Amino acid sequence: MNKEIIKTDNAPQAIGTYSQAVKVNNTIFLSGQIGLDPKTMQLVDGIENQIHQVFKNISEVIKASGASMSNIVKLNIYLTDLGHFATVNEIMKQYFSEPYPARAAVGVASLPKDALIEADGFVVID
Repeated sequence: MNKEIIKTDNAPQAIGTYSQAVKVNNTIFLSGQIGLDPKTMQLVDGIENQIHQVFKNISEVIKASGASMSNIVKLNIYLTDLGHFATVNEIMKQYFSEPYPARAAVGVASLPKDALIEADGFVVID
C-alpha cells in the first residue's frame, strides 16, 4: 500500500487526531472540513459563509494533493439544519460542474465548534 499524508497551511489545521487527507494509491480520503478560516482558526459567521468556507477548505486540501475539485467522486454533507439543503445546492454549483459527484446529506444534532455544516469525501485521480 502506498500511503501519503496530505497537508496544507491553506486549510484549517487538524483540531484533533487526524490528517487533513490521506492518499492511498490513486484515492484520497478527505477528512471533514467545517467553516473554519485557516488564518484565524475561527468559524466564519452564518450558514452561507460556512458553506463557502467548507468548499474553499476542501478545494485547498485537494489542490495540495495535486488533484482538483472535479476529481471528487463522493461528497458527504452534514447539516445541523436540513432546512439549509437548498442553500447548499445553490452554493455547490459555484464549486462543481456536471457531472456532479455522488453525495449524501445528513442531518446531525451537532458538529465540532458548533459549526452548521461539515463535509468530507473521496477523490480519485488518474
